Amino acid sequence: MKLKLAALTVALLASSGAFAQASDTVAKVKASGVVTMGVRDSSGALSYTLGDGKYAGYHVEICQRVIANLEKAVGRKLEIKYLPVTSQNRIPLVQNGTVDIECGSTTNNATRQKDVSFLPTTFVEEVRIAVKANSGITSIAQLNGKNVATTTGTTSVQTLRKNERAQGIDFKEVFGKDHSDSFLLLESGRADAFVMDGSILAGNIATAKNPADFKIVGEVLSVEPIAIMVRKDDAALKKIGEDTIKGLIKTGEINKLWDKWFMQPIPPKNSRVGLAVSDSTKAAWANPNDKPMEDYAKK
Repeated sequence: MKLKLAALTVALLASSGAFAQASDTVAKVKASGVVTMGVRDSSGALSYTLGDGKYAGYHVEICQRVIANLEKAVGRKLEIKYLPVTSQNRIPLVQNGTVDIECGSTTNNATRQKDVSFLPTTFVEEVRIAVKANSGITSIAQLNGKNVATTTGTTSVQTLRKNERAQGIDFKEVFGKDHSDSFLLLESGRADAFVMDGSILAGNIATAKNPADFKIVGEVLSVEPIAIMVRKDDAALKKIGEDTIKGLIKTGEINKLWDKWFMQPIPPKNSRVGLAVSDSTKAAWANPNDKPMEDYAKK
């Protein structure tokens, strides 16, 4: 009986230790030598695939800078594994330890802050509408009776519903599994509009077969802070991430990264997104913080 109790105690201690390490990425990657970065296939210039398992973008590069400082903290070179995530699974994969740092296009809001932590906001997004240039649609009021695409698991779904209630617009929502799928709904005519973050719309238009066939129109539907995710209560990695981002801001390097990914031609097609940094993003850089979108709505 004593042996069984002793074995149970050891097992419980081992499991509690494993649980603690799951929340401590620094200890985890120091032991394994591997860090897993969650990336997106088609989140505009924030995070996108180059093919053959390679990823690039503004947030991908910021995360690479964070990982470089993580390597200094653990005193060893780390293998970076790139794991594509979707709007639906990105938060669960961070929570369960499959992904150590998520570098896509995630809105920081109060609900999500209950499940994960966010690094300081590096991008403030404006949700807009993309349509075909010859559609005649110029505002959300003209979406009445139309098919409107958005991506499953994104905050734009709530934005659509909010506007539907407020203005009495009756439209049908059609869902893409990821942003490229949603844009394809617009491109193929199965949707009359695609409502999403402006940078994602601009990125998908820039890489379309005929970019001139599309345009971004209408009013700003919401303003949302976009940030990099880490596990909840993962204080050590959050501190490394915060210090990295504040360093990029202090040295002006973040301005260079913005210019590189949003104003200059980017691979693989050497297309240019042409998205100038907004006043809202500049304000976030001037006062680095992890405030949720609800705080922006109070303004």
